[in-house]
Amino acid sequence: MPNRFQVCYITDRRQLPPQALHSRIEGAIRAGVDLIQIREKDLPTRELLSLVQAAMQAAHAGGSRVVVNDRLDVALAAGAHGVHLGTQSVPAPAVRGMVLRDFLVGVSCHSLEEARAAEASGADYIVLGPVFETPSKLAFGPPLGLAKLQEVTAHAGVPVLALGGITLERVKACLEHGAAGIAGIRLFQDCASLEELVRTLRAQLVL
Repeated sequence: MPNRFQVCYITDRRQLPPQALHSRIEGAIRAGVDLIQIREKDLPTRELLSLVQAAMQAAHAGGSRVVVNDRLDVALAAGAHGVHLGTQSVPAPAVRGMVLRDFLVGVSCHSLEEARAAEASGADYIVLGPVFETPSKLAFGPPLGLAKLQEVTAHAGVPVLALGGITLERVKACLEHGAAGIAGIRLFQDCASLEELVRTLRAQLVL
């Protein structure tokens, strides 16, 4: 399967009604989301494993790929497509030494220096953010902005996904500043129809 990173849904069950995450993931897969990052940091291991296994079962019927935030052990046990690493995760080079080449390794970055290090360490893609202001990141300072997005993408040899405050109205600007695609949480969890959302995104993501 070729590496295609344009539409990435990052999960957060706390922003959904109880027990709604499974159906939201399945809906995202049916809608054709490229990448689903299961980002449930506080979920007990057994429950996280069950969630990822269910997501993988659904993904087999579609083209979506599933990566697990931080938990390489769970990703491997569930047969996930990869792992997504943060600043406090196991370093990407260490992960690369333990997995097959087709195992995806994504890295969250917040600067050009971090992006360069991630690429050098073997990352398949980078998620850069927050590009725009978003409530979940207010405590970490001002957003990076489109100029920083363009600076990073100009030097990156792997796909860069824009994250943070992404709306349908901002997708075009992200692409114009070099992003390969977008990633989001609320964008996918607050919409009335995932199918309609993804169709609209695809129409804008034709490069």
